Amino acid sequence: MTENSQQPQPAPTTELPTQYTPAEVEGKLYERWVERGYFEADADSDKPPYTVVIPPPNVTGSLHLGHAFEHTLIDALTRRKRMQGYETLWQPGMDHAGIATQNVVEREMAKEGKSRHDLGREAFVERVWQWKGESGGQIGGQMRRLGDGVAWSRERFTMDEGLSQAVQTIFKRLYDDELIYRAERIINWCPRCLTAISDIEVEYQDDDGELVSMKYGDGDDTIVVATTRAETMLGDTAVAVHPDDERYRHLIGKLIKLPLTDRSIPVVADTHVDPEFGTGAVKVTPAHDPNDFEIGRRHDLPAIAVMDEHAVITAHGPFQGLDRLEARSAIVAALRAEGRIVAEKRPYVHSVGHCSRCKTTVEPRLSMQWWVKVGPLAKAAGDAVRDGRVKIHPQEMEKRYFDWVDNLHDWCISRQLWWGHRIPVWYGPEGEVVCVGPDEEPPGGEGWYQDSDVLDTWFSSGLWPFSTLGWPEQTDSLAKFYPNSVLVTGYDILFFWVARMMMFGLYAMDGTPPFHTIALHGMVRDQNGKKMSKSFGNVVNPLDWMDKYGSDALRFTLARGANPGVDVPIGEDWVQGSRNFTNKIWNATRFALMNGATVEGPLPDASRMSSTDRWILSRLNSVVAEVDAYYEDYQFAKLSDALFHFAWDEVFDWYVELSKTTFQAGGEAAEVSKRVLGEVLDVTLRLLHPIVPFVTDTLWTTLTGGESVVIAQWPSDSGFRDAGAEREIETVQSVVTEVRRFRHEQGLQPGQRVPARLTLDGTALAAHEAAVRQLLRLQPEGDAFTATATLPVAGVEVALDLSGVIDVEAERKRLAKDLAAAEKEKVQATAKLGNEAFLAKAPDNVVDKIRGRLAKADEDIARLRAQLEKLPQA
Repeated sequence: MTENSQQPQPAPTTELPTQYTPAEVEGKLYERWVERGYFEADADSDKPPYTVVIPPPNVTGSLHLGHAFEHTLIDALTRRKRMQGYETLWQPGMDHAGIATQNVVEREMAKEGKSRHDLGREAFVERVWQWKGESGGQIGGQMRRLGDGVAWSRERFTMDEGLSQAVQTIFKRLYDDELIYRAERIINWCPRCLTAISDIEVEYQDDDGELVSMKYGDGDDTIVVATTRAETMLGDTAVAVHPDDERYRHLIGKLIKLPLTDRSIPVVADTHVDPEFGTGAVKVTPAHDPNDFEIGRRHDLPAIAVMDEHAVITAHGPFQGLDRLEARSAIVAALRAEGRIVAEKRPYVHSVGHCSRCKTTVEPRLSMQWWVKVGPLAKAAGDAVRDGRVKIHPQEMEKRYFDWVDNLHDWCISRQLWWGHRIPVWYGPEGEVVCVGPDEEPPGGEGWYQDSDVLDTWFSSGLWPFSTLGWPEQTDSLAKFYPNSVLVTGYDILFFWVARMMMFGLYAMDGTPPFHTIALHGMVRDQNGKKMSKSFGNVVNPLDWMDKYGSDALRFTLARGANPGVDVPIGEDWVQGSRNFTNKIWNATRFALMNGATVEGPLPDASRMSSTDRWILSRLNSVVAEVDAYYEDYQFAKLSDALFHFAWDEVFDWYVELSKTTFQAGGEAAEVSKRVLGEVLDVTLRLLHPIVPFVTDTLWTTLTGGESVVIAQWPSDSGFRDAGAEREIETVQSVVTEVRRFRHEQGLQPGQRVPARLTLDGTALAAHEAAVRQLLRLQPEGDAFTATATLPVAGVEVALDLSGVIDVEAERKRLAKDLAAAEKEKVQATAKLGNEAFLAKAPDNVVDKIRGRLAKADEDIARLRAQLEKLPQA
């Protein structure tokens, strides 16, 4: 028996259709939920709050399996909390996705033969807003398809007026606190997107390149350096060696000839150089390499930029105007002609950074940019986890978090785009620099102009947990729903987004972190565990699977694979299996309704129940407790599996089947079981609802007559347990399972009836004889009964008369033939594995295969001998 059992009006008389058709149910049902306001959150409510923000999808995006996976988990958490009586807010919204969105609109314009420069900044931004209104945000409709229970009336966009005010406010505060500054540094530059990108937006992969070793200087002043980017030598301003390297001590401080130019460069001593690597000498290009930039600063070297924003060579000479890759080949050829090439290695596989959006090779570039001084912010973000204010789940992910926040470099936040939050800084004719807050007027007059850059998209999305609630205004929503209860997100954006939110939340909200728990999940992969990629041809559109199998089936498959922090393989066969599960729920509930299952009135006293009734209620309460514990630990796979096996195996395959004879017999026992079955289905549907919301709401409202399972009460464990009933039914299950196995081994058809004698007197199974006979297709023994096979199982004896059912002699011959083949296989495999010469030469996989054959032969021999022993004697 469970606490908080629903006791609504009696179930309506409406019958369920014979088949569940998701397409006829899901869309209309979701709109009904939204119209009734089930997902809205009231800041004035006296209920305890439960808040989760949606990781804002890009306005350019569409629903992919990663979204579907993450949204399923969040929806399950929020649906359960809503049923538990929390004022639940799942905050929706979208990110303006600066680079991605600008690229989309620029591609559209290119089809018209235009560029953004043809329009000008103001008109181009207006064009992007127009695109956003017409084409952006299609993911919202797809979220509805999935069943996302978000508060649509609170939907936000990172470029809307309120969030823009939040961005300007925090920029001003950070600037005034000297945590934002402008400086010329080496940044990651994308020659395709024509903007700076942050370290975490660079994806590294092994590429085929070339390693060229070349001579600088002449005669005794010759020194050899190696590089994979020969084109940057035009911007070299030094060669660096380790100060303790005896090979080059005579050169330190000297000027040597830089080939292909009319310049000489110094040899400097720097401890950054590893004397054991290569020649122990490195070329120094401060304008095109971050390490070289630091060497340049230490030695007061000039920084000479030799490429423009398109990665085209700008240095004077024959290479001017060449693309960087064209220049690389041309410069190596020119050096080779001068006899300066010492060695060339091709291909030379090395790690190369690529823009995460367009995959273009990133170019390190000296540039004036805006930066966040992350030191104090990152320390606060680390301390919040260390002192327990924020929990990371699973805990083993903490190390990755600390490795990141404890080693953060200052964050380049400016982007050379037009779409985004423009940096609120104005420059004056006399070199003035003024940062303007949201309530301040920018300086006017001749010569004043605003910074042309916009902010990194992650800057605004880092404010998401509090900007969406009205910050910097002290709103009722902010007071009620901040901090968030949990952040559910992939470990892949632990650094992109989570660390940003931690830093900004702690800074803006007086040391209160943005969430209590960070629950990290893995990535969705294909059924073979391979990353999904267009180039691999294994990308799946989740809408296709939802169309084919229903949204519940996709959701259940994703949840059942969701172990904390672990990648999730998924294949269509698994979604089809989940569809079978939703059909099983439908058919079992339909059967129950047809047989009078009811939720009307209180549960009968346990003394009036059969052991079957007490068993299923005992198991039900155990499952309620188990599922609750898994939810609190974010163990979605385990809770889904527990619900699957309880619903399918115990409720549908055992309780319903064991109760059929009771229903057929009628009387008080049948009425009691009908009420118990109604209770079990009521609670099971509520437990399943957060994962499979559509089918459960349809069935629950039909069963109970309640308004919606969305607002039903979450079940509680009453503590009712009946160990005796559980042992009794386990014995029944053992008997049925063993006899079914024997029937299968003897080749009996599932529906084939067999005369049998059950020795049940004096056992707990006596009350279950009718049910056992029905489940096993065992007919009464009759006058001519001959026990040709006897099965002792769990203290019970089941005697079967197979004389008129199978040809015993033919079956004995068949089994004997199979046994002889298995024994021959064992002899051959054993001989090979005993041959030392064979083992010495054979590959490991061949040996493993033979070991597998031997194990299979042993298994077959044991099985076949057992079957022969069970056959009736002649």
